[in-house]
Amino acid sequence: MVEILLPGFILAGFALISASGLYLASKKFYVYEDPRIDEVEALLPGANCGGCGYAGCRALAEHIVNDHTVDTPCPVAEPIVMEKIADLLGLEASVQEKQVATLLCKGTHENSALAMDYRGIQDCWAAVIVADSIKDCAFACLGLGSCVQACNFDAMRIENGIVVIDEEKCTGCGICISHCPKNLLVLRPVSQKTIVTCSNTDRGPEARKACKVACIGCMKCQKVCQHQAIYVEDFLARIDFEKCTNCGDCVEACPTNAIEMRGEQVYVTA
Repeated sequence: MVEILLPGFILAGFALISASGLYLASKKFYVYEDPRIDEVEALLPGANCGGCGYAGCRALAEHIVNDHTVDTPCPVAEPIVMEKIADLLGLEASVQEKQVATLLCKGTHENSALAMDYRGIQDCWAAVIVADSIKDCAFACLGLGSCVQACNFDAMRIENGIVVIDEEKCTGCGICISHCPKNLLVLRPVSQKTIVTCSNTDRGPEARKACKVACIGCMKCQKVCQHQAIYVEDFLARIDFEKCTNCGDCVEACPTNAIEMRGEQVYVTA
């Protein structure tokens, strides 16, 4: 009988020692995690897009709770979500205007013709390796959709050779920006309607030859702006969103239609 029971007692002893060791280790190396992190994460949309600058919604929730601040809002979440999080933590949420991705180019097939018959991988970065541009304009949107593939919200599509952005669906996460090899995508406040839809820094004649609606750096827009919100640098008009009042004077003054007013029916004869 002893021969039968002894091995069982030995195994039971080993099991007890191991269990005790695991228990003591769990106590020794236990890391406390604020339960509010789970609550904050549950309120976030769960897109894990990284638009906030953190690895995902969990990382943002940890930042908010551990640093006791909502200074880094989730670009995907509605303002009411950040207000709920602020109420949960006893903080004051600052309301920030929605931002949307914007393409600084109108290099459609009609405006900037194809310079080559590209039949490679349908990816903008792959095309740039083969040739700097597949269109007459070296600054134009390639229209192969690397940004479209990167968008998690179905807010982008390719039409007539360029990217079209659905501002209703766009969350302003900014993921698409890093996927454009031409640096043609920027974030702008949704209330900012006046946009220079060109990125060509060549001199006027060369720019206009490459694209029918290119900015030619004529400075007419800069001269008519009463708020010093638009200026020409490197033969390209640029807008200071903080100063711009969307008056539309620059849109009417532009001889090439390189400046447009989003959401407004403004037509200028080129």
